[in-house]
Amino acid sequence: MRMFVAVRPPEDALDHLDDFLEPRRGSADFRWSPRDQLHVTLAFLAEVPERSRDDLEERLERAAKRRTRFHTAIAGGGAFPNVGRARVIWAGLDLDPEARSEMSRLATGARAAASKAGVAVDGARFKPHVTVARLKHPQDASSWVRLMDGYRGPSWDVAEVELVASYLGQGPHNRPRHELVASFPLGA
Repeated sequence: MRMFVAVRPPEDALDHLDDFLEPRRGSADFRWSPRDQLHVTLAFLAEVPERSRDDLEERLERAAKRRTRFHTAIAGGGAFPNVGRARVIWAGLDLDPEARSEMSRLATGARAAASKAGVAVDGARFKPHVTVARLKHPQDASSWVRLMDGYRGPSWDVAEVELVASYLGQGPHNRPRHELVASFPLGA
């Protein structure tokens, strides 16, 4: 089963981001991320064996309990792999040094939990972000990155992480369908 561990922004933060992006969506031929799929991926798990699921959930619960809540906001943005040949447009997170450290530890804990449960983890370096659009072909996204740099949404608390199953091609327009498997509160 294809899964990921994520932090999902609250509805008011998604409302604010959606209000900001909506009038601009028609000006680019991007594949915009559906609102219900906006999240910060902590660990991507391309193939989770059924026999590993219970162990994975137990380990994620323990990892989440070791972390404390922190404040953030969706703010700024960028492009992957780079602005000049962008394939993805993303919104960043406003994290003070303590929150940045806690977010990094949260991702490290999620990845370690998966690895100890026998689940391979995508090895990409963790960069906290919310993917807002994908581009059909690599292109210069300088104007979009400048636009995202001027964005700042409302503050919110990161209070839990989620384990989400992703079913390729089962959502609208042949996109993935995401299903919440479990959520794990931060802190004891």
